Amino acid sequence: MPSLFDPYDLGPLHLKNRVVMAPMERSRARNRDWAPDADTARYFSQRAGAGLIVTGSIAISPWARTWAFEPGLYTPTQIEAWRHVVSEVHDHGGVIFGQLRHGGRASHVSHQPDGQATVSSTDKGATKAIVMAFDEHGLPAVLVQGRPRALRTEEVPKIVGEFAQAARNAREAGLDGVEIHGANGYLHDQFINGALNTRGDRYGGSLENRIRFTLETVDAVAEAIGAARMGIRLSPFGRYNEMPPFADEAETYLTLAAELGKRNIAYVHFSDQTRWEDADGVSIPENFLRTFRSAFRGPVILAGGYLKETGQAAIDRGEADLIGIGKPFLANPDLVERLRNDWPLNAWDSKTFYTGGPAGYIDYPACADESVRPQAVLENDGV
Repeated sequence: MPSLFDPYDLGPLHLKNRVVMAPMERSRARNRDWAPDADTARYFSQRAGAGLIVTGSIAISPWARTWAFEPGLYTPTQIEAWRHVVSEVHDHGGVIFGQLRHGGRASHVSHQPDGQATVSSTDKGATKAIVMAFDEHGLPAVLVQGRPRALRTEEVPKIVGEFAQAARNAREAGLDGVEIHGANGYLHDQFINGALNTRGDRYGGSLENRIRFTLETVDAVAEAIGAARMGIRLSPFGRYNEMPPFADEAETYLTLAAELGKRNIAYVHFSDQTRWEDADGVSIPENFLRTFRSAFRGPVILAGGYLKETGQAAIDRGEADLIGIGKPFLANPDLVERLRNDWPLNAWDSKTFYTGGPAGYIDYPACADESVRPQAVLENDGV
């Protein structure tokens, strides 16, 4: 059986191990250009021991913005800023993909140009789901997502084009590839979901229509930068951002998996929400992961509360090729070496997840520092 620490060839890219730093929003683009800064370059380069880094979500356009202080990839200034990030990661031997996102309704009017409404497959908004946005005084605040308007049919191809352009921008910046964020209740998920998407046009109704927007995006990005340089994140049976269950959920995702398999994309990144701390009511049918993988027939990244033992077990069961790890990477820049050597883990500070500055971002110690090895590090009680 392959080990979590064995190298892996992901298309044209050689990964030093099978550990993926999962995408996590950090709200560090605190400048008027919504661009990553020197701290972000250091943050990712510190974690270049991962086989693959997937950045936190990146807005593909001004109206795609989802979370306060989220970086973008749609202006020359942003492209240049990402070039500096990538350069540092590459200098440290890392491989990095940019995660491209349009939040759809999982956003807030304060993020939208000219205060316009957010958009979705529908005009139905969430009732309790929250987002980090800006209050009436322009200050960052956790607010309930606003009610969206349904996208007009002719607007959907425009967004497809924005994803393709963002992918080209990513490659111009030197990113090794991109991941389309089709999971966790963001725009593509809002079209896929058969209970939420009640459209009567070519993007709604039937299973084939509901996955059309996602496949059009995949095709456009593949044409722009090559299928081997793109992956997609999906969350079958996920309920984050108030995504409701729907009758043909399994069939929808298995059909989508087969279609993605025909396109020979780099990978599918499966977000397993059953392992989240707040996973009440979330369940995935038995053997669905294996069935999904059989339908896709390409590399699968599995993320959602996995660490060394659980990640290795998932590989051994044939459920995944690579394992995405999230929060432990925040506090442990040298996480792969800690896991390999069974060194204890630093505890993360949740108060600094979305704050500005270096604290809780680039100041966690590594075990390579003799002054902190390993007696001065703390064991985490969760993942």
